[in-house]
Amino acid sequence: PRPVGPRALGAAMPRELSASTFKAAVIDAGHPVLVSFYADGCGPCQMQVPMLEALEARFRGTAAIFKVNAEHSPELVNLFGVRSLPTMILFADGRIARRFAGLTNGHDLIMAMLASLDDC
Repeated sequence: PRPVGPRALGAAMPRELSASTFKAAVIDAGHPVLVSFYADGCGPCQMQVPMLEALEARFRGTAAIFKVNAEHSPELVNLFGVRSLPTMILFADGRIARRFAGLTNGHDLIMAMLASLDDC
């Protein structure tokens, strides 16, 4: 089923990760990576999309933003203990630097991303 509403997370953020692509894109990355765990039918996840798009534009070239569909990648959900959606996990040097559960304001994510740039 397609998400309801004017914007679908899948359309807004084309780079989706799976268990097979996660390590190379996130753990082995030499820069900060923000991973957004979402589900197609999750209203708060869709509400988070514009802020994630803005972050992607702001940090292009210095950090990466990916998404993981929690319904399609339960192994990653279990591995990282995701209990609610949306959940965003910021990785720096392949390790979890920060975790955000639920709707998160852009300022908090910007500050965490800036701090993670200093750590990499």
